[in-house]
Amino acid sequence: MLHRHPFLSLVTGGYVLFVGWLTLTPQPTGPANDLMWRLLTGLHRRGYAEWLDYNRLEFGLNIAMFVPIGMFLLLLFGSGGWWLAGLMSFAMTAGIEYAQHYIPGRVPDPRDLQANTLGALIGIGIALLLTLPATRRRRRRRLTTTAHAG
Repeated sequence: MLHRHPFLSLVTGGYVLFVGWLTLTPQPTGPANDLMWRLLTGLHRRGYAEWLDYNRLEFGLNIAMFVPIGMFLLLLFGSGGWWLAGLMSFAMTAGIEYAQHYIPGRVPDPRDLQANTLGALIGIGIALLLTLPATRRRRRRRLTTTAHAG
């Protein structure tokens, strides 16, 4: 699988490293140092997105961060391996949440497990839709080859 898709494997590995850096490095304590907190406060001061609080923004960003993970894993495993891509995504986020117990300034949150898994599943769904025409062509070709051989 990885040897058949070296560029995709490299991009996936790079993105996984980026997610690891983002989620597994120590964080300064307190929301005052957090870029998201400052961005949200600035929007609210100007009267924008007042319905959006810190928890909703963080949840949404966690979803968005894992959409590419789901897409990349589906592309690596193929459409028949959608369940494996989902399982790997869940295992990855569970590992991140477990590791965060031991990282200064990090707080594991069960909602992150939900958001990350949801994001990965959305990514898997998008990748399945994008690869559907090619999957159908391969299936038709396989059926045609089987019919002619038999």
